[in-house]
Amino acid sequence: MAGKKWLKLIKSLHQKKYRNEHRLFFVEGKKSVDALLESGRPPIKILSYAGFVHHFDGFPSEEITPRELKAISALKNPNGVLGVFKMPEGPEINELDWILALDDVRDPGNLGTIIRLCDWFGINSLVCSMNTVDCYNPKVLQATMGSIARVNVVYDDLPHFLESTSLPVFGAFMDGSNVYGENIPKSGVLVMGNEANGISPDVERSIAKKIAIPQYTNETAESLNVAMATGILLSEVRRKG
Repeated sequence: MAGKKWLKLIKSLHQKKYRNEHRLFFVEGKKSVDALLESGRPPIKILSYAGFVHHFDGFPSEEITPRELKAISALKNPNGVLGVFKMPEGPEINELDWILALDDVRDPGNLGTIIRLCDWFGINSLVCSMNTVDCYNPKVLQATMGSIARVNVVYDDLPHFLESTSLPVFGAFMDGSNVYGENIPKSGVLVMGNEANGISPDVERSIAKKIAIPQYTNETAESLNVAMATGILLSEVRRKG
C-alpha cells in the first residue's frame, strides 16, 4: 500500500506554496498520467488501484487503496490513478510561431480550457502574468485533460515580456477592429485579458493592434467567456496566419 510519506506529500501539493517549495505537482487519471509519460516526463511516483498497477511497470509506482486515494484526491470521485511529476525548469518560448499571453486570468477552469485550446491549435508557448492562476492547480490540471504535457507554460512580468519581444502584439478588446477583416501574420502574440476587467492598462500600452470578435445580433451580451473568445481568435489566427 502507499507509504504515509507519499500521502502526506501529495496532500500538501494541493497548495501552491508547497508545490513551489518542492517543485512538484500531481495529476489524476490514467489518460493525464499517460500523456505526461508519453511526452517524456519521468514520474516521481505513480499511485494506482490494483487493476492499473501493471500498466505502469517500469516506473516508480505503488498500489493505493480507494480509501487512501479519496483522502488525498482533488476529485469527488477519484478515478484510480495519480501521478507526481517535477515541474519543468525554464520552459522555452518559441518566438517563431504564435504565442498566447494571459493577463491575470483567475479561473482554474478557464486556464485549463485555454491550455487545451493551445494544444488543439498547436500553440506551443503560453505566457501568463504573475497573477494568473497557477497552471499546476489541481483544478486547472483536471481541465487540461492531459494537454499540460504538450504546452509550455511560462509565468513572467507580462508588460516586460511584451516590451522585449520583436513579434507584433495583438490584444482582444470589446472595441477592437473586426478580427475577420484583419491581416494576420505568420507569427505574433495574442493577449487575452482578465475575466472581469479585460486587459490591464500596463499591458495595453504594449499592444500594437486591438482586435475584437464581432457581435451579430442587436442584443447586448456583456462579453464572451475568455476561454471561448480565445478559441475563436486562435481559430482565425491559424486560418489566416
